[in-house]
Amino acid sequence: MAEKKIPKSVQDELTGLRAEIEQHNYSYYVLDNPTVADAEYDRLFDRMLAIEKEYPQLVTPDSPSQRVGAAPSEKFEPAPHRIQMLSLQKVTKAEEFADFDRRVKDGIGKSSDDNIEYAFEPKLDGLAVELVYENGLLTIGSTRGDGTVGENITVNLKTVRSLPLRLSDKSAKIYPLLEVRGEVIMRKSEFARLNQTQEEMGLPPFANPRNSAAGSLRQLDSRITASRPLYFYAYGISEQNLPGLETHTQVMDFLRAERFIVNKHIAVAKGIKDVEKQFNKLDSIRADLDYDIDGAVIKVNSFADQVRLGQVSRAPRWAIAWKFAAETAETILEDVLFSVGRTGTVTPVASLKPVRVGGVTVKSASLHNEDELKEKDVRIGDTVIIRRAGDVIPEVVAVVLEKRKGHPEPLEYPNNCPSCGQPIHRPEGEAAHRCFNPACPAQVVEKIFHFAGKGGMDIEGLGGKLAFQLAKKGLVVSLADIYFLTKDDLLPLDLMAEKRAQNLIDAIEQSKDRPLPAIINALGIPGVGETAAVLLAERYGSIDKLALAGVDEMNDIGGIGPIVAQSIAGFFGPEENCLMIDRMKKGGVKFIPFKSERREVAAIAGKTFVITGTLSKPRDHFKKLIENAGGKVSSTVSKKTDYLLAGESAGSKLDKATKLGVAILDEDKFNMMID
Repeated sequence: MAEKKIPKSVQDELTGLRAEIEQHNYSYYVLDNPTVADAEYDRLFDRMLAIEKEYPQLVTPDSPSQRVGAAPSEKFEPAPHRIQMLSLQKVTKAEEFADFDRRVKDGIGKSSDDNIEYAFEPKLDGLAVELVYENGLLTIGSTRGDGTVGENITVNLKTVRSLPLRLSDKSAKIYPLLEVRGEVIMRKSEFARLNQTQEEMGLPPFANPRNSAAGSLRQLDSRITASRPLYFYAYGISEQNLPGLETHTQVMDFLRAERFIVNKHIAVAKGIKDVEKQFNKLDSIRADLDYDIDGAVIKVNSFADQVRLGQVSRAPRWAIAWKFAAETAETILEDVLFSVGRTGTVTPVASLKPVRVGGVTVKSASLHNEDELKEKDVRIGDTVIIRRAGDVIPEVVAVVLEKRKGHPEPLEYPNNCPSCGQPIHRPEGEAAHRCFNPACPAQVVEKIFHFAGKGGMDIEGLGGKLAFQLAKKGLVVSLADIYFLTKDDLLPLDLMAEKRAQNLIDAIEQSKDRPLPAIINALGIPGVGETAAVLLAERYGSIDKLALAGVDEMNDIGGIGPIVAQSIAGFFGPEENCLMIDRMKKGGVKFIPFKSERREVAAIAGKTFVITGTLSKPRDHFKKLIENAGGKVSSTVSKKTDYLLAGESAGSKLDKATKLGVAILDEDKFNMMID
């Protein structure tokens, strides 16, 4: 069928509609200055859609209609970055930034008295992405990924209305290929409205703006992304040699002129004192910003100097992230509850009036043990200061004594386990109180959850909620009971349909072939994690030989100290644990004899490594390679450290290693060494 002839008046009308709609988008999403009522905007948009429906040959990639999302896709395709997206090393103190400034001066041949010109900007807490414009048209949008390859989320990014789908004609001619980089965020006010809508619909609220933005962008159904209030803030381009752009601040002015959102708090700072002044100013206003930031990014402004400085590993030598100190907040201590862990440790947990700290709503925080409870003298009803340690773990810092009302009673540790009611004890020399009842329901739940985890038996589908049901119903009292579960046992449980029950039975069956180190780790012996489990499997080769091992014998194994050795012997001493092992065998667990994977490498054997930063695989992968090659892995850099394996965002450990003259390895050099 021949395409319908398009009248010139229709083409002209469509061109005018698109220009008008994009101008309104720019005014609303970039300038925060709406220029038209919603009803009028909808009328213009509907008219544009009607024309494109009647004349589909007029639909173009940069039409505003392409921002509404498309049908769901099956997966995201990989998107290689032409120029690597680097991550940043971090500092948290003024003296650490001064060290960075000194390295910059040394790298470009400046004297200590010179003031380096830096570009200073807030470090937004969102998802880093790259936009590729070819001949002015947005062709690819991708996530950062590992810095070399990301995920192609072009369709989703096109739904972000603050993001230009096309550059100006002038820029398209000057820069036929332009890669713009920035952060996609969700503003705090929009996040609050989104959560209000979630609650009205009876859905769980989202955790924080950062996670909401990242999750929204990675939806396989881009129509969901289109419904979320996302914003793209440009923070730079990939290249340092484009005509007419000689500094970072020139780039930001250029991007602002191209209708990108550029943070209004970007500034030029000359020298250390000016940078510190800007940082303190930013810290003072962060609470008033409508978006989350976790510090500042400071870049050498001159591209020529950036090129001279180059990069180390996957981080530039010309930029640094200066992170804020852990954020604190005041709230009310409403109660103290006592939880029981897998090994029977009874831990006090502060139940708090919900408060936002560092972009996350905190409702509880650990008080660790009796000594800390007494030292901080927390009492019900107290106003307390909460901090997220490392911006991750909530902790009670102190009580605001001047706000204490009346004379609340001091808190006392319970004499009995809050789960099973059995007496609890504080072993001599330990800070923790413990419940020693192996059938304690709380311990059983935690043991099941640990047993089924990826570092243990890797039973997919056996999570915390199901573990709770299995323990509550008495279906699993001993870990070996898992291997005698039937589909009929599972089907009466909550949310357990036929398919889910069968999947769990299949996962349990597959776990019977797990290697010996995984099984030893899964047993939950106090003090024995994945590393110790490998050492024990290598030494004894079978679970039966391990069960008969003596404390003195285990003390001779490097990495197994006397306390852990005593713990292992204590685990295999009681008859019930030996019977559990026998019953696991009857249930089909094979306990395959273990053969060591160790292959000593001359360059690594006897050497001490420290691993830092983000690498292409989890740190445990590299730790295992080092240990299998005869090396040791330490958590801290010292004069005894032989090598620092540094990935992205290496931070203070890299600085310390450099000062001490420790050899620095990136991943490629390490792989050459291990091979």
